[in-house]
Amino acid sequence: QVQLVESGGGLVPAGGSLRLSCAHSGRTFSMDSVGWFRQTPGKEREFVAAISWSGKNAEYTDSVKGRFSISRDNVKNTVYLQMNSLTTEDTAVYRCATVRTANGTYTYSSHYAYDNWGQGTQVTVSS
Repeated sequence: QVQLVESGGGLVPAGGSLRLSCAHSGRTFSMDSVGWFRQTPGKEREFVAAISWSGKNAEYTDSVKGRFSISRDNVKNTVYLQMNSLTTEDTAVYRCATVRTANGTYTYSSHYAYDNWGQGTQVTVSS
């Protein structure tokens, strides 16, 4: 059974940075495509970033391009989301998700594509 545990969230002033981690256990992580999503009360879950299992392909939603960077360490079974120049609009619960893929270049922006989810970590950006 796959387990995903997010960490690294917290309270940060606008303009600050955080690095989120998604630790994976339970199966061969190196063949999973991984995505980050975020959600605030009353809003739909929003795609943030995704990375292929090879690590060679990444995808971002427009609002975070140039500020966020997704990466992975397949030895440590961990995916990271480096978030810079944070704004109050980035305040949300951030969750990572995985899906086994046959192709090392695939990334997915739809939450329907993923079959394993972590519980999430809260990110709060103060003005």
